[in-house]
Amino acid sequence: MSVTVTPDPFTLVDFDAAAIADIAGRVWQQVGLPDVPLQVEVDETTPLGRAWVLQADPPVIKVESGGLEHNHKPRQFDPDNAAELFGRLLFRLKDRLDPAFGDPPSDDDLSLELSAAWDAYAMGRVERLGYKSQRPRRLYQFRVRHGFSDAADAAFNHLWSADSLTWADIEKTSAEALAALTT
Repeated sequence: MSVTVTPDPFTLVDFDAAAIADIAGRVWQQVGLPDVPLQVEVDETTPLGRAWVLQADPPVIKVESGGLEHNHKPRQFDPDNAAELFGRLLFRLKDRLDPAFGDPPSDDDLSLELSAAWDAYAMGRVERLGYKSQRPRRLYQFRVRHGFSDAADAAFNHLWSADSLTWADIEKTSAEALAALTT
């Protein structure tokens, strides 16, 4: 599979396009995506860390450079953060490409609650591939959106440990956690 990373070369951050392509390609294969070209667009003009699937066909991932940086060394590439980020996004892409999964909204149109729920589902699978997952961070993110309750924790655990959910399953799990807030 081929991965194209732009810009190449980087001028504002100390990143190597080939290293990013290597990690994205390795995670791509582990996630089990088809052998098609992947485009990774890195915005090196911002230290923020937003990352999203820009389009599924052909696959394009957009990343703000902070998402690929070392947490304690600004402007320096961190392969572990990159693998985690690509794992989350590539599992989302795999879900989007699977007709049985359903038809989730674009990343820009996702509610914060559904985004947190889908992240929990994706990151649980990333962890099972052997990458760091920052489970406590993801649990906190889920709780902030779904409430600090036993119901929210149970919903998170269900999403985290699942292997084959549909979009309807994610929506239902999120809605059930939110419904517990009003009871």
